[in-house]
Amino acid sequence: SFVRSALGALAISTVTAGAALTQGGAPAPAALKIAWVNSQKIFAAVPGRSDAEAQMQKEMESYRAEVQKMGDSLNTIVAAYNKAEPTLSATAKAARQKDIQTRESQYQQRVSQLEQQAQQRQAELMRPILEPINKVIEQIRAEEGYAMVFDAGSQSGVVVAADSTLDISDKVIARLKAAPPVSTTPKPNAGPTSQPTGAARPQTPDRR
Repeated sequence: SFVRSALGALAISTVTAGAALTQGGAPAPAALKIAWVNSQKIFAAVPGRSDAEAQMQKEMESYRAEVQKMGDSLNTIVAAYNKAEPTLSATAKAARQKDIQTRESQYQQRVSQLEQQAQQRQAELMRPILEPINKVIEQIRAEEGYAMVFDAGSQSGVVVAADSTLDISDKVIARLKAAPPVSTTPKPNAGPTSQPTGAARPQTPDRR
């Protein structure tokens, strides 16, 4: 989904803690001060998220319309060929099958192109939202002396349990809301650039 993909781009800051010295001069491990955040909770509360999502949904509708139109056109051609096939000569069959194959290849290439553009577009829409999140997390980490900040809300994370007193998500959210407003109004895209959702693959003719 759109939100899940955006959360995957949220990079949580980490640093290595320095080592303390014992009286004898031998290095001893320093106690690590750590914290964690829930990226899903932060992302849900960050200013500008709803605008970015609305823009992405709008562009997805434009994408779906283009894919649907291309798919319908190809299916119409395939259906016409299947209906006429019994009366076609071998030469005519070969020519029409070649035309259908060419059109199907063009369709698949266009879908692939739009998928790549969708990823780039999503990154553009998310950048002004994710950058402030990462900046605030790093600021809090540095100010409060945390060696590491983990993400307990990541879909790909391995954290299965965490001390709630180490959660700094609310601090991050409060600082984001208190910061001067940053323009997160996404610029309209020139063309449909959203990832395919529910687009059916056109039928292929029976080749006998």
